[in-house]
Amino acid sequence: MPDGAAGPELARAVLDAAKARRQAAAGTRRRSSVRGDGEKRLRGYSGPGPDPRDPQPLGAVLDKLVKARGWQQPAAEATVFGAWERVVGAEVAQHSRPVKLENGELTVEARSTAWATQLRLLAGSLLKQIASEVGHNVVRKLHIHGPAAPSWSRGPRRVRGRGPRDTYG
Repeated sequence: MPDGAAGPELARAVLDAAKARRQAAAGTRRRSSVRGDGEKRLRGYSGPGPDPRDPQPLGAVLDKLVKARGWQQPAAEATVFGAWERVVGAEVAQHSRPVKLENGELTVEARSTAWATQLRLLAGSLLKQIASEVGHNVVRKLHIHGPAAPSWSRGPRRVRGRGPRDTYG
């Protein structure tokens, strides 16, 4: 600042000095605004081209969230149950239903013993269809059961005794 400046010249000198300090500080330190997911936040208007700040389809946002959280395997397992007809085909889905999926082993219940036999013969092609639809190593083995009446002879809650006779007989 000039020593003999007064009035408007002094004000102009102070403003120029403040402006120079601001530009020098802006050049040395830049605050990066990084979001929690590691993506840099862009400022300003997006313009006419595609931009990550533009509204996204819900499916794309969900896919990104599933990948970020590591939910690919549970999502694929849920697809087996939720889209059974699309996964195995309409005719097979009409006569069967998935019961449980544990450690890559899918248990399927058939409507009749004839369909259970048919599904056992088709097990290889069913595994290929499931793998092509939901991904590899989601289902590695099929257990196919026919319709069954309740059995009191085996199971985790088995109690020794006369069984159903003392209740129903």
